[in-house]
Amino acid sequence: MFKGSLVALITPMREDGSVDEKAYAAFVDWQIKEGTHGVVPVGTTGESPTLSHAEHRRAVEIAIEVAKGRVPVIAGAGSNSTEEAIELTRHAQEAGADAALIVTPYYNKPTQEGMFLHFSAIADSVDLPIIIYNIPSRSVVDMSVETMGRLARHKNIVGVKDSTASLVRPLHTRRTCGDDFCQLSGEDHTALAFYAAGGHGCISVTANVAPRLCSQMHGAWAEGRVADAMALQNRLVPLHDALFSETSPAPVKFAAALLGKTSERCRLPLAPILEPTRARVKAAMTEVGLLN
Repeated sequence: MFKGSLVALITPMREDGSVDEKAYAAFVDWQIKEGTHGVVPVGTTGESPTLSHAEHRRAVEIAIEVAKGRVPVIAGAGSNSTEEAIELTRHAQEAGADAALIVTPYYNKPTQEGMFLHFSAIADSVDLPIIIYNIPSRSVVDMSVETMGRLARHKNIVGVKDSTASLVRPLHTRRTCGDDFCQLSGEDHTALAFYAAGGHGCISVTANVAPRLCSQMHGAWAEGRVADAMALQNRLVPLHDALFSETSPAPVKFAAALLGKTSERCRLPLAPILEPTRARVKAAMTEVGLLN
Protein backbone atom coordinates (compact mmCIF):
# COMPACT_ATOMS: atom_id res chain seq x y z
CA MET A 1 0.00 0.00 0.00
CA PHE A 2 1.27 3.45 -0.92
CA LYS A 3 0.46 6.05 1.71
CA GLY A 4 1.33 9.35 3.28
CA SER A 5 2.95 12.34 1.61
CA LEU A 6 4.11 11.48 -1.90
CA VAL A 7 5.57 14.20 -4.09
CA ALA A 8 4.68 14.83 -7.73
CA LEU A 9 8.25 15.73 -8.64
CA ILE A 10 9.14 18.77 -10.70
CA THR A 11 11.79 18.22 -13.36
CA PRO A 12 14.60 20.75 -12.78
CA MET A 13 15.82 22.46 -15.92
CA ARG A 14 18.70 24.72 -16.80
CA GLU A 15 18.10 28.20 -18.18
CA ASP A 16 18.55 26.83 -21.70
CA GLY A 17 15.65 24.43 -21.12
CA SER A 18 17.68 21.21 -20.87
CA VAL A 19 17.00 18.81 -18.01
CA ASP A 20 19.39 19.38 -15.11
CA GLU A 21 20.07 15.79 -14.08
CA LYS A 22 22.43 16.74 -11.26
CA ALA A 23 19.89 19.12 -9.69
CA TYR A 24 17.17 16.52 -10.21
CA ALA A 25 19.12 13.81 -8.39
CA ALA A 26 19.91 16.20 -5.53
CA PHE A 27 16.26 17.22 -5.37
CA VAL A 28 15.04 13.62 -5.06
CA ASP A 29 17.57 12.95 -2.30
CA TRP A 30 16.51 16.15 -0.46
CA GLN A 31 12.87 15.10 -0.67
CA ILE A 32 13.58 11.75 0.95
CA LYS A 33 15.77 13.25 3.67
CA GLU A 34 13.01 15.78 4.45
CA GLY A 35 10.58 12.94 5.15
CA THR A 36 8.63 12.51 1.92
CA HIS A 37 7.09 9.02 1.87
CA GLY A 38 7.32 8.40 -1.88
CA VAL A 39 8.36 10.10 -5.12
CA VAL A 40 6.43 10.33 -8.37
CA PRO A 41 8.61 11.32 -11.34
CA VAL A 42 7.39 12.58 -14.72
CA GLY A 43 3.75 13.19 -14.03
CA THR A 44 2.05 16.39 -15.10
CA THR A 45 4.06 18.34 -12.52
CA GLY A 46 7.22 16.87 -14.05
CA GLU A 47 6.25 18.33 -17.44
CA SER A 48 5.90 14.92 -19.04
CA PRO A 49 4.04 16.35 -22.07
CA THR A 50 7.14 18.27 -23.19
CA LEU A 51 9.86 15.78 -22.26
CA SER A 52 11.28 13.52 -24.95
CA HIS A 53 10.90 9.81 -24.41
CA ALA A 54 14.61 9.58 -23.62
CA GLU A 55 14.32 12.35 -21.02
CA HIS A 56 11.22 10.72 -19.57
CA ARG A 57 12.91 7.36 -19.17
CA ARG A 58 16.05 8.91 -17.71
CA ALA A 59 14.05 10.86 -15.12
CA VAL A 60 12.46 7.61 -13.94
CA GLU A 61 15.85 5.91 -13.80
CA ILE A 62 17.44 8.73 -11.79
CA ALA A 63 14.60 8.72 -9.24
CA ILE A 64 15.01 4.97 -8.75
CA GLU A 65 18.81 5.21 -8.53
CA VAL A 66 18.66 7.97 -5.92
CA ALA A 67 15.83 6.48 -3.88
CA LYS A 68 17.73 3.19 -3.46
CA GLY A 69 14.64 1.58 -1.96
CA ARG A 70 14.32 4.17 0.82
CA VAL A 71 10.87 5.17 -0.45
CA PRO A 72 8.63 3.89 -3.24
CA VAL A 73 9.02 5.30 -6.74
CA ILE A 74 5.75 5.57 -8.67
CA ALA A 75 6.75 6.31 -12.25
CA GLY A 76 4.56 8.42 -14.48
CA ALA A 77 3.87 6.31 -17.57
CA GLY A 78 0.66 7.64 -19.07
CA SER A 79 -0.20 8.60 -22.63
CA ASN A 80 -3.25 9.04 -24.82
CA SER A 81 -1.73 6.34 -27.01
CA THR A 82 -2.20 2.91 -25.49
CA GLU A 83 0.89 1.51 -27.20
CA GLU A 84 3.02 4.40 -25.95
CA ALA A 85 1.70 3.95 -22.41
CA ILE A 86 2.55 0.25 -22.58
CA GLU A 87 6.11 1.08 -23.67
CA LEU A 88 6.58 3.59 -20.84
CA THR A 89 5.08 1.21 -18.27
CA ARG A 90 7.31 -1.63 -19.41
CA HIS A 91 10.30 0.67 -19.04
CA ALA A 92 9.18 1.61 -15.52
CA GLN A 93 9.05 -2.06 -14.59
CA GLU A 94 12.44 -2.82 -16.17
CA ALA A 95 14.01 0.17 -14.42
CA GLY A 96 12.80 -1.05 -11.02
CA ALA A 97 9.91 1.27 -10.23
CA ASP A 98 7.55 0.20 -7.47
CA ALA A 99 4.45 1.19 -9.46
CA ALA A 100 3.31 3.18 -12.48
CA LEU A 101 0.96 6.15 -12.50
CA ILE A 102 -1.13 6.20 -15.66
CA VAL A 103 -3.38 9.09 -16.58
CA THR A 104 -6.74 8.74 -18.28
CA PRO A 105 -6.28 9.32 -22.04
CA TYR A 106 -6.43 13.04 -22.74
CA TYR A 107 -7.66 14.70 -25.97
CA ASN A 108 -8.99 11.45 -27.50
CA LYS A 109 -12.06 11.59 -25.20
CA PRO A 110 -12.54 7.81 -24.95
CA THR A 111 -15.76 6.34 -23.64
CA GLN A 112 -15.87 4.47 -20.35
CA GLU A 113 -15.40 1.26 -22.34
CA GLY A 114 -12.44 2.80 -24.14
CA MET A 115 -10.82 3.68 -20.81
CA PHE A 116 -11.51 0.18 -19.50
CA LEU A 117 -9.85 -1.40 -22.54
CA HIS A 118 -6.92 1.08 -22.40
CA PHE A 119 -6.05 0.36 -18.79
CA SER A 120 -6.70 -3.37 -19.17
CA ALA A 121 -4.26 -3.58 -22.07
CA ILE A 122 -1.56 -1.77 -20.08
CA ALA A 123 -2.14 -3.89 -16.97
CA ASP A 124 -2.00 -7.08 -19.06
CA SER A 125 1.38 -6.05 -20.51
CA VAL A 126 3.33 -5.86 -17.25
CA ASP A 127 3.66 -7.34 -13.78
CA LEU A 128 3.70 -4.01 -11.96
CA PRO A 129 1.21 -2.23 -9.68
CA ILE A 130 -0.71 0.43 -11.59
CA ILE A 131 -2.36 3.52 -10.16
CA ILE A 132 -5.03 5.17 -12.28
CA TYR A 133 -4.67 8.94 -12.52
CA ASN A 134 -8.12 10.50 -12.84
CA ILE A 135 -7.86 14.24 -13.56
CA PRO A 136 -10.86 15.48 -15.55
CA SER A 137 -9.70 19.12 -15.51
CA ARG A 138 -6.70 18.23 -17.70
CA SER A 139 -7.76 15.09 -19.57
CA VAL A 140 -11.42 16.12 -20.17
CA VAL A 141 -12.65 12.57 -19.48
CA ASP A 142 -13.73 11.43 -16.02
CA MET A 143 -13.47 7.75 -15.18
CA SER A 144 -16.67 6.63 -13.45
CA VAL A 145 -16.63 4.73 -10.19
CA GLU A 146 -18.24 1.81 -12.01
CA THR A 147 -15.43 1.64 -14.57
CA MET A 148 -12.85 1.90 -11.81
CA GLY A 149 -14.59 -0.95 -10.03
CA ARG A 150 -14.26 -3.13 -13.13
CA LEU A 151 -10.58 -2.28 -13.42
CA ALA A 152 -9.94 -2.86 -9.70
CA ARG A 153 -10.58 -6.55 -10.31
CA HIS A 154 -7.34 -6.73 -12.30
CA LYS A 155 -4.51 -7.93 -10.08
CA ASN A 156 -2.16 -5.18 -11.28
CA ILE A 157 -4.52 -2.22 -10.85
CA VAL A 158 -4.17 -1.27 -7.21
CA GLY A 159 -5.31 2.31 -6.74
CA VAL A 160 -6.18 5.77 -7.96
CA LYS A 161 -4.76 9.26 -7.82
CA ASP A 162 -8.03 11.18 -7.55
CA SER A 163 -7.77 14.76 -8.77
CA THR A 164 -11.50 15.42 -8.99
CA ALA A 165 -11.41 17.40 -5.70
CA SER A 166 -14.70 15.66 -4.86
CA LEU A 167 -14.95 14.35 -1.31
CA VAL A 168 -17.96 12.26 -2.29
CA ARG A 169 -15.97 10.29 -4.84
CA PRO A 170 -13.67 8.41 -2.42
CA LEU A 171 -16.70 7.23 -0.42
CA HIS A 172 -18.19 5.57 -3.48
CA THR A 173 -14.80 4.34 -4.72
CA ARG A 174 -14.19 2.60 -1.42
CA ARG A 175 -17.58 0.89 -1.51
CA THR A 176 -17.06 -0.19 -5.12
CA CYS A 177 -13.35 -1.05 -5.17
CA GLY A 178 -12.85 -2.21 -1.58
CA ASP A 179 -10.93 -1.01 1.46
CA ASP A 180 -7.58 -2.21 0.06
CA PHE A 181 -7.84 -0.17 -3.14
CA CYS A 182 -5.24 2.58 -2.65
CA GLN A 183 -6.86 6.01 -2.84
CA LEU A 184 -4.47 8.96 -3.10
CA SER A 185 -5.67 12.53 -3.32
CA GLY A 186 -4.25 14.54 -6.18
CA GLU A 187 -5.36 17.85 -4.65
CA ASP A 188 -3.29 19.32 -1.82
CA HIS A 189 -6.23 21.17 -0.32
CA THR A 190 -8.16 17.93 0.24
CA ALA A 191 -5.39 15.79 1.74
CA LEU A 192 -6.80 15.49 5.27
CA ALA A 193 -10.45 15.46 4.23
CA PHE A 194 -9.56 12.67 1.80
CA TYR A 195 -8.24 10.60 4.68
CA ALA A 196 -11.53 11.04 6.51
CA ALA A 197 -13.35 9.82 3.38
CA GLY A 198 -11.29 6.64 3.20
CA GLY A 199 -8.11 7.80 1.47
CA HIS A 200 -4.54 6.69 2.11
CA GLY A 201 -2.42 9.72 1.25
CA CYS A 202 -1.74 12.49 -1.25
CA ILE A 203 0.40 12.90 -4.36
CA SER A 204 1.35 16.49 -3.69
CA VAL A 205 2.58 19.51 -5.63
CA THR A 206 3.19 21.54 -2.47
CA ALA A 207 5.55 18.86 -1.12
CA ASN A 208 8.04 19.94 -3.76
CA VAL A 209 8.84 23.00 -1.64
CA ALA A 210 7.44 22.06 1.78
CA PRO A 211 8.28 18.35 2.07
CA ARG A 212 8.90 18.35 5.81
CA LEU A 213 5.68 20.19 6.66
CA CYS A 214 3.63 17.95 4.38
CA SER A 215 5.24 14.85 5.85
CA GLN A 216 4.61 16.08 9.39
CA MET A 217 0.96 16.74 8.58
CA HIS A 218 0.44 13.23 7.23
CA GLY A 219 2.38 11.75 10.13
CA ALA A 220 0.26 13.59 12.67
CA TRP A 221 -2.91 12.27 11.06
CA ALA A 222 -1.56 8.70 11.00
CA GLU A 223 -0.72 8.96 14.70
CA GLY A 224 -4.19 10.23 15.58
CA ARG A 225 -3.00 13.77 16.36
CA VAL A 226 -5.84 15.32 14.41
CA ALA A 227 -5.52 18.80 15.93
CA ASP A 228 -1.82 18.92 15.05
CA ALA A 229 -2.56 17.74 11.50
CA MET A 230 -5.24 20.39 11.09
CA ALA A 231 -2.93 23.10 12.39
CA LEU A 232 -0.36 22.15 9.75
CA GLN A 233 -3.08 22.03 7.12
CA ASN A 234 -4.17 25.55 8.02
CA ARG A 235 -0.58 26.74 7.86
CA LEU A 236 -0.15 25.32 4.35
CA VAL A 237 -3.38 26.65 2.80
CA PRO A 238 -1.90 29.97 1.56
CA LEU A 239 0.90 28.04 -0.13
CA HIS A 240 -1.55 25.63 -1.80
CA ASP A 241 -3.48 28.63 -3.08
CA ALA A 242 -0.41 30.41 -4.41
CA LEU A 243 1.03 27.36 -6.16
CA PHE A 244 -2.12 27.01 -8.23
CA SER A 245 -2.67 30.70 -8.97
CA GLU A 246 -1.32 30.01 -12.46
CA THR A 247 -1.01 26.75 -14.36
CA SER A 248 1.12 24.24 -12.46
CA PRO A 249 4.05 23.58 -12.39
CA ALA A 250 5.12 27.14 -13.25
CA PRO A 251 4.42 28.58 -9.76
CA VAL A 252 5.98 25.66 -7.89
CA LYS A 253 9.11 25.79 -10.06
CA PHE A 254 9.42 29.47 -9.18
CA ALA A 255 9.01 28.54 -5.52
CA ALA A 256 11.69 25.86 -5.85
CA ALA A 257 13.96 28.44 -7.48
CA LEU A 258 13.49 30.69 -4.44
CA LEU A 259 14.86 27.79 -2.36
CA GLY A 260 17.83 27.43 -4.71
CA LYS A 261 16.78 23.96 -5.91
CA THR A 262 16.48 24.69 -9.64
CA SER A 263 15.82 27.42 -12.14
CA GLU A 264 12.20 28.47 -12.58
CA ARG A 265 12.34 27.42 -16.25
CA CYS A 266 9.39 25.51 -17.69
CA ARG A 267 9.14 24.41 -21.29
CA LEU A 268 6.73 26.11 -23.65
CA PRO A 269 3.81 26.39 -23.90
CA LEU A 270 4.06 27.13 -20.16
CA ALA A 271 5.08 30.77 -19.79
CA PRO A 272 7.04 32.43 -16.99
CA ILE A 273 4.61 33.42 -14.26
CA LEU A 274 3.39 37.01 -14.01
CA GLU A 275 4.76 39.50 -11.49
CA PRO A 276 1.60 39.43 -9.27
CA THR A 277 1.91 35.64 -9.09
CA ARG A 278 5.59 35.89 -8.17
CA ALA A 279 4.73 38.25 -5.34
CA ARG A 280 1.95 35.95 -4.16
CA VAL A 281 4.15 32.85 -4.18
CA LYS A 282 6.97 34.63 -2.36
CA ALA A 283 4.55 36.01 0.24
CA ALA A 284 3.06 32.55 0.83
CA MET A 285 6.50 30.98 1.15
CA THR A 286 7.39 33.61 3.73
CA GLU A 287 4.10 33.22 5.63
CA VAL A 288 4.51 29.45 5.83
CA GLY A 289 8.07 29.88 7.10
CA LEU A 290 10.03 28.60 4.12
CA LEU A 291 11.72 31.94 3.43
CA ASN A 292 13.12 34.48 5.86
